[in-house]
Amino acid sequence: MITLGGKGALIVGARRVGAVVARRLAEEGVNLAISYRNSAKEAETLRSSVAGMVQRTCLIQGDLAIEADVENIVQSASQELGNLSFVLNLASDYPKTPFDTLDSESWDTAMATAKGSYLLAVHAARVMAKNPGPTRGHIVLFGDWAAGETPYTEYLPYLTAKAAVHFMTRAFAVELASKGILVNAIAPGPTMRPPDISEEVWEQAVIAQAPLKRESSAEEIAELVVTMLRGETMTGETLRVDAGRHLAGPGIGD
Repeated sequence: MITLGGKGALIVGARRVGAVVARRLAEEGVNLAISYRNSAKEAETLRSSVAGMVQRTCLIQGDLAIEADVENIVQSASQELGNLSFVLNLASDYPKTPFDTLDSESWDTAMATAKGSYLLAVHAARVMAKNPGPTRGHIVLFGDWAAGETPYTEYLPYLTAKAAVHFMTRAFAVELASKGILVNAIAPGPTMRPPDISEEVWEQAVIAQAPLKRESSAEEIAELVVTMLRGETMTGETLRVDAGRHLAGPGIGD
């Protein structure tokens, strides 16, 4: 088992669930590089909230869809933290695309999520491979509970991109095993109501479809991340934290 304290983690997408994960890692003494695309104010607020719990923190702006940005994010995180052992990518848009609106642009917009996970894993692994072994690093990607055999309507490109994340989790796990780098993913269900969805719709049209009748717990997701990062023999897995939502079938227009 790995001792987390003093190691460096790059977390991308540190709003909402990502912020909960970041604070949980800080409780373990993990030094944090927080990368953001547009939400500078939220990123600085998060950094300030964890700065007193760890030895090092830093903020890095960049877009995961741009390879030069990804290279800079990874290199800057490694330099600022003095070590890069963990990389977590929670960054994702959630574009609704009813069938009549589907076109090339909607595909490209959604698939930027998969491209970002791909580029981040490639460049992070090249840095992590230089760490001492036998376990040199751990990459944790984030998928979606419905990106397997239970898709729902009006989000086809988004779910296809998340399905690609699930597959590349397994593919990267195989590619990087010889380098001592683990790759796993978490597939949340509905977690932390988005501001553009009313509480009534959230409860009646979204949460009510989960067998447990509860939203996925951000705190449980954060605890699972900590457990994953401590381990050294699990790789290529995608674990659902979705209140049993995948057991209830696809639903219509979730």
